[in-house]
Amino acid sequence: MDLQEPHGNTIATKVLVIDDSNTIRRSAEIFLKQAGHEVVLAEDGFDALAKLSDYQPDLVFCDILMPRLDGYQTCAIIKRNPQFASVPVIMLSSKDGLFDKARGRMVGSQDYLTKPFTKDQLLQAVQQHCRAG
Repeated sequence: MDLQEPHGNTIATKVLVIDDSNTIRRSAEIFLKQAGHEVVLAEDGFDALAKLSDYQPDLVFCDILMPRLDGYQTCAIIKRNPQFASVPVIMLSSKDGLFDKARGRMVGSQDYLTKPFTKDQLLQAVQQHCRAG
């Protein structure tokens, strides 16, 4: 039995979704799985950091407003780790504020999605930040 990834096929993108809202986590999971991506869910920053090294995602969606460890702190910790510094982090927020976007960039996030997001917005962000090669 060949355990190597088949060549020529698109290997699924591994996506970590961090959000304290069960509704947001579930809808992101459904949208991403329908598109053929692998998904791991985390309900806050601590949960996410525990799953990060086991799962080694290709992309992270991270809510800004969360208890214990907010999205900015979570993103900064991910980016400070040399193993994950190159993993794109996309901030999720219910506010579409300039300040939030700027602060997200300061801690290393690549992009910003306003909630509630559509399936197209979510998948477009994955495509944009995880180009093969």
